[in-house]
Amino acid sequence: MLLTRLIAQLIAKAIGDGALDLVDADGHRRRIGRGTPSLTLRFHDHRVPRDLLVNPRLHFGEAYMDGRISVEGGTIYDMLDLVTRGTEVHGALGRVLETLSPALRLAQQHNPLDRSRKNVSHHYDLSQAFYRLFLDRDMQYSCAYFARPDMTLDEAQEAKKRHIAAKLLLAPGMRVLDVGCGWGGMALYLAREAGVRVTGITLSAEQLAVARARAEEAGLADRVTFELRDYRQMTGRFDRIVSVGMFEHVGVPHYGTYFAKLRDLLAPDGVALLHSIGRLDGPGATNPWIRKYIFPGGYSPALSEVLPQVEKSGLLSTDIEILRLHYAETLRHWRSRFVAHWDEAKAMYDERFCRMWEFYLAGAEMSFRSQGHMVFQLQLARSIGAVPMVRDYMVRCEEAMAQERERERTLQHHA
Repeated sequence: MLLTRLIAQLIAKAIGDGALDLVDADGHRRRIGRGTPSLTLRFHDHRVPRDLLVNPRLHFGEAYMDGRISVEGGTIYDMLDLVTRGTEVHGALGRVLETLSPALRLAQQHNPLDRSRKNVSHHYDLSQAFYRLFLDRDMQYSCAYFARPDMTLDEAQEAKKRHIAAKLLLAPGMRVLDVGCGWGGMALYLAREAGVRVTGITLSAEQLAVARARAEEAGLADRVTFELRDYRQMTGRFDRIVSVGMFEHVGVPHYGTYFAKLRDLLAPDGVALLHSIGRLDGPGATNPWIRKYIFPGGYSPALSEVLPQVEKSGLLSTDIEILRLHYAETLRHWRSRFVAHWDEAKAMYDERFCRMWEFYLAGAEMSFRSQGHMVFQLQLARSIGAVPMVRDYMVRCEEAMAQERERERTLQHHA
């Protein structure tokens, strides 16, 4: 009872003006907060309060995965939404064990080549059939760009690719390197829309196979090649470099190596575009549940950790854009689609796996809505004159690409 009371006190700080019923393993109900709660958090065994006090950010997710806690009157998303509202969430529940020593923090982000391959395989070598349950048609597994609030997921992911292409200032025949190419969607888009030649690299064998098959199917295998290779192993020179959703796996200890390699690979008049999750509220540490179950070795940096390494590499930051709630909306779409295909995912894996992914998608959305996460797009160059003096060119290029795409769709519709 004492441990449950302590948990109730922490929850009360986290939910602010909200209200919640808490039912312990003996069936005792406790009202937390003011007003009439719509949600009930139920503990199904006596170890839950102790585990939550020891490490809430790890054990809350584990207990949900294992069915040791459940939510009544709503979903785990509703519960996470409630407990991240209060102004004291970071102090009470958010950073309980995240005041880590610098040595421990760096150790968690140490990603030599062998560990990088293992970490990538852990997440990305799940079957493509699973990811197709909730991603868009092009299998973009990164933040979409909602140029309009009413965009569908497919429209927003196409807008993201168009937004990035505009920042790359592409011209036909250019050589482009896609670092962390995923299932190949970005590389194929750039080759098709801009007439460039693209080399995509990944550490996921599953993604490599899918990307190569897609290039053949699209008739682009002569212009797009995919390789199972780490960025540290690349050689040659490229007119453009793009990296979307890969930098989160690099780790702070390797930022110097990463940007030095980008500089070496980039032509003297070249342009690079880095798209990554980041932090608005300064350096931190990866949520321990996310680190253990979803992205081992992963870390989303603050710009204060990134820009000094860019400067040391000799690259120039020519444009920085912060996308705040775009990933929250992306994750909302993914979560809705995943839940709609729950039974199919369960048939591929099991109930615990589905609860893990539900918790991941819900928690990730909350991190962008209320816990200081964002996405940044960092445009880089070796020469100060590599891009125009004003950024109007991005808008003009996006508009032209969108108009051309609409014209193609109209022709296809009438064909």
